[in-house]
Amino acid sequence: MYKKKIYKTWFLSPALFVYCVFFILPVVVGIGFSFTNWNSMSSEIKFVGLRNYIEIFNPKNSYLLAIKNTFVFTVFATFGKIVFGLSLALFFNRPFKTQQILRGIYFMPFAISSLIIGIVFTSILAPDGVLNTILGGMGLEALARGWLTNKHTALGAVIAVEVWKSIGLNMVIFLAGLQMIDKDYYEAAQLDGAGKIALFRYITLPFLLPSITINLILNTIHGLKVFDIVMSLTNGGPGNSTQVINTFVFKTYGMGAYGLSNALSTFIFIVTTLIALATLKIIAPKEG
Repeated sequence: MYKKKIYKTWFLSPALFVYCVFFILPVVVGIGFSFTNWNSMSSEIKFVGLRNYIEIFNPKNSYLLAIKNTFVFTVFATFGKIVFGLSLALFFNRPFKTQQILRGIYFMPFAISSLIIGIVFTSILAPDGVLNTILGGMGLEALARGWLTNKHTALGAVIAVEVWKSIGLNMVIFLAGLQMIDKDYYEAAQLDGAGKIALFRYITLPFLLPSITINLILNTIHGLKVFDIVMSLTNGGPGNSTQVINTFVFKTYGMGAYGLSNALSTFIFIVTTLIALATLKIIAPKEG
């Protein structure tokens, strides 16, 4: 028994070492630097306590707007991905000729680089782009605008692109959950006179709770740490209307305010962890 424990320790130690060096250590160091005035203007690093965190919530700065945009993005993008992902999964959870091809087509955007998607949709959503051309052809010229250059529509446009990009992954996770449900449950319920809505509410939805939990956590984490799709579409503009926490981290670090950028990173790390744990705490008991 003792030898088995030693073997387990030796086998796990390389992976544990890599995990500690490349994940735990950078996190701890980053949290430590978040309490300092570390910046490119001075070689002296001093402890400043919570000053960087207070600066984040200073109404005079744009960080509060970035926090608000991050949460708005996370809530609406997560909702859109789950709703459309589940709808597609229900549609594809039945045999028809082009099923496999269409599944691949819907999943494909998730495998494409966000930079490429950003370039494509920047063209589509431009004032003279494809979307406005289609609206003009339908007699809806009044709705045409620069979707990514208008501060009132830019964040919504970014959310829509993110939902389009990621519904394929949500669909696949929901499909896996749907295919694990025993068909006998549906047959028994139908014999008792249950309709489609009742079947979905009392059989499909309860059995999909694990899939919903996975999608909810993945989408929430991705939403809170969103960066690439925003940078490729709007670079945080127009103004600061699509600025999110990670774009501010990037720009703050680029300006040499390393202590402040670490404070922003630590803040989003703590929020993401707490939300993920809360989601598991709320939903996990219902799964049982």
